Amino acid sequence: MSLDLQQELQQAHALLDQLPPAKLGVVRSLLAVLVDDDDEEELTGEDRRALRASDEYFRNGGQGIPFEQVVSDLGFTMEQIRGDQNES
Repeated sequence: MSLDLQQELQQAHALLDQLPPAKLGVVRSLLAVLVDDDDEEELTGEDRRALRASDEYFRNGGQGIPFEQVVSDLGFTMEQIRGDQNES
């Protein structure tokens, strides 16, 4: 391991040690995404066509649906989506 890499690792560990517990899970999730980033599947031709169609739709003034409306249409509340433990 090179000295520069060793220093980077030490600095990263030092920063992790300073994180409050509530933020540690977020950082762990981010690191997991970064580690698995190389395993992403390639887009298929169908995926690319769908993305182009979506881009074209919005370029021509198409409107999206607010997330809150989708949640409501599916019969949920935003509190449920957020995982509010007080919601029954």
